[in-house]
Amino acid sequence: EETLVESGGGLVQAGGSLRLSCTASGFVGDVDDYAMGWFRQAPGKEREGVSCINWSGASTHYAESVKDRFTISRDNVNNTLYLQMTSLKPEDTAIYYCAATPSNGVSCSLDGVDFDYWGQGTQVTVSS
Repeated sequence: EETLVESGGGLVQAGGSLRLSCTASGFVGDVDDYAMGWFRQAPGKEREGVSCINWSGASTHYAESVKDRFTISRDNVNNTLYLQMTSLKPEDTAIYYCAATPSNGVSCSLDGVDFDYWGQGTQVTVSS
């Protein structure tokens, strides 16, 4: 069974940093057959695509709200996806989800409907 497990969330002051991790297991084939992404959902708001990365790591995309502050990366040897978050703001407070979808394309999508597998999420809270 395909499983994605996020970790690294927590409480941090505005201006601080966190690194989220997502470990994949049970996937058919290799994890480098999948594009992956990070999404978030704040209370009372719709889910938002934060960042995505293609199967090789050569192509990434970011939401405008996190560009130049967040960095996505992946370690296909260890089946792990990362999101390095810096200069955190209170509006970054949300549950962050990791997602994956079979893809060997050159790009990736920030639309959640394009992803097939989801983790349970990790809470990130940024205090002002």
